[in-house]
Amino acid sequence: MTRSDLVARLAERFSQLTQRDAEFAAKTILDAMSEALGRGHRIEIRGFGSFSINRRPPRMGRNPRSGEQVLIPEKLVPHFKPGKALREGVDKMDAQVDVDPPLTTPSTNTSSETTPI
Repeated sequence: MTRSDLVARLAERFSQLTQRDAEFAAKTILDAMSEALGRGHRIEIRGFGSFSINRRPPRMGRNPRSGEQVLIPEKLVPHFKPGKALREGVDKMDAQVDVDPPLTTPSTNTSSETTPI
Protein backbone atom coordinates (compact mmCIF):
# COMPACT_ATOMS: atom_id res chain seq x y z
CA MET A 1 0.00 0.00 0.00
CA THR A 2 1.32 3.40 -0.96
CA ARG A 3 0.42 6.79 0.46
CA SER A 4 -1.90 7.46 -2.48
CA ASP A 5 -3.63 4.08 -1.83
CA LEU A 6 -4.14 5.13 1.79
CA VAL A 7 -5.58 8.49 0.71
CA ALA A 8 -7.92 6.77 -1.74
CA ARG A 9 -9.10 4.35 0.98
CA LEU A 10 -9.75 7.22 3.40
CA ALA A 11 -11.75 9.17 0.80
CA GLU A 12 -13.70 6.02 -0.13
CA ARG A 13 -14.47 5.04 3.46
CA PHE A 14 -15.42 8.52 4.68
CA SER A 15 -17.69 9.95 1.99
CA GLN A 16 -17.78 13.39 3.66
CA LEU A 17 -14.03 13.77 2.93
CA THR A 18 -12.90 14.95 -0.46
CA GLN A 19 -9.75 13.48 -2.00
CA ARG A 20 -7.91 16.67 -1.05
CA ASP A 21 -9.14 16.47 2.59
CA ALA A 22 -8.10 12.82 2.85
CA GLU A 23 -4.69 13.69 1.42
CA PHE A 24 -4.32 16.52 3.95
CA ALA A 25 -5.35 14.21 6.83
CA ALA A 26 -2.84 11.51 5.84
CA LYS A 27 -0.07 14.10 5.40
CA THR A 28 -0.85 15.71 8.76
CA ILE A 29 -0.75 12.38 10.61
CA LEU A 30 2.46 11.23 8.96
CA ASP A 31 4.13 14.62 9.50
CA ALA A 32 3.17 14.60 13.18
CA MET A 33 4.59 11.10 13.56
CA SER A 34 7.82 12.10 11.79
CA GLU A 35 8.22 15.18 13.99
CA ALA A 36 7.62 13.18 17.18
CA LEU A 37 10.21 10.58 16.17
CA GLY A 38 12.62 13.35 15.19
CA ARG A 39 12.33 14.74 18.73
CA GLY A 40 13.07 11.27 20.12
CA HIS A 41 9.53 10.53 21.29
CA ARG A 42 7.95 7.08 21.17
CA ILE A 43 4.64 6.64 19.31
CA GLU A 44 2.23 3.94 20.45
CA ILE A 45 -0.94 3.07 18.56
CA ARG A 46 -2.85 0.47 20.59
CA GLY A 47 -3.64 -2.66 18.61
CA PHE A 48 -1.30 -1.62 15.79
CA GLY A 49 2.19 -1.17 17.19
CA SER A 50 4.79 1.27 18.38
CA PHE A 51 7.41 3.39 16.67
CA SER A 52 10.62 4.36 18.40
CA ILE A 53 14.17 5.45 17.63
CA ASN A 54 17.04 2.98 17.95
CA ARG A 55 20.65 4.12 18.29
CA ARG A 56 23.27 2.37 16.17
CA PRO A 57 26.65 2.96 17.80
CA PRO A 58 29.67 4.03 15.74
CA ARG A 59 31.68 1.15 14.31
CA MET A 60 34.54 0.33 12.00
CA GLY A 61 33.67 -0.80 8.49
CA ARG A 62 35.58 -1.47 5.32
CA ASN A 63 35.57 0.25 1.97
CA PRO A 64 34.69 -2.62 -0.40
CA ARG A 65 36.91 -1.26 -3.20
CA SER A 66 40.09 -0.52 -1.34
CA GLY A 67 39.68 -2.65 1.77
CA GLU A 68 40.59 0.42 3.83
CA GLN A 69 39.01 0.71 7.29
CA VAL A 70 36.42 3.46 7.59
CA LEU A 71 34.72 4.85 10.69
CA ILE A 72 30.94 4.60 10.34
CA PRO A 73 29.36 7.27 12.57
CA GLU A 74 26.52 6.77 15.04
CA LYS A 75 23.03 6.68 13.53
CA LEU A 76 19.54 7.08 14.90
CA VAL A 77 17.11 4.87 12.98
CA PRO A 78 13.33 4.47 13.23
CA HIS A 79 12.09 1.14 14.56
CA PHE A 80 8.59 -0.38 14.40
CA LYS A 81 7.36 -3.10 16.73
CA PRO A 82 3.98 -4.55 15.74
CA GLY A 83 1.32 -4.88 18.44
CA LYS A 84 -0.25 -8.16 19.47
CA ALA A 85 -3.51 -7.55 17.55
CA LEU A 86 -1.60 -6.74 14.33
CA ARG A 87 0.64 -9.82 14.66
CA GLU A 88 -2.34 -12.08 15.29
CA GLY A 89 -4.36 -10.52 12.44
CA VAL A 90 -1.51 -10.95 9.95
CA ASP A 91 -0.93 -14.51 11.15
CA LYS A 92 -4.64 -15.31 10.76
CA MET A 93 -4.66 -13.82 7.24
CA ASP A 94 -1.51 -15.81 6.38
CA ALA A 95 -3.18 -19.02 7.58
CA GLN A 96 -6.19 -18.31 5.35
CA VAL A 97 -3.93 -17.65 2.36
CA ASP A 98 -2.13 -20.97 2.92
CA VAL A 99 -5.46 -22.83 2.80
CA ASP A 100 -6.54 -21.27 -0.51
CA PRO A 101 -5.12 -22.87 -3.68
CA PRO A 102 -2.33 -20.83 -5.30
CA LEU A 103 -3.19 -18.82 -8.41
CA THR A 104 0.28 -19.27 -9.90
CA THR A 105 2.85 -21.99 -9.67
CA PRO A 106 5.64 -21.35 -7.14
CA SER A 107 8.31 -21.38 -9.86
CA THR A 108 6.71 -18.45 -11.74
CA ASN A 109 5.99 -16.31 -8.68
CA THR A 110 9.52 -15.31 -7.63
CA SER A 111 8.99 -11.62 -6.93
CA SER A 112 8.29 -10.33 -3.45
CA GLU A 113 5.71 -7.58 -3.15
CA THR A 114 6.48 -4.59 -0.96
CA THR A 115 4.10 -2.00 0.38
CA PRO A 116 5.80 1.38 0.89
CA ILE A 117 3.72 4.17 2.39
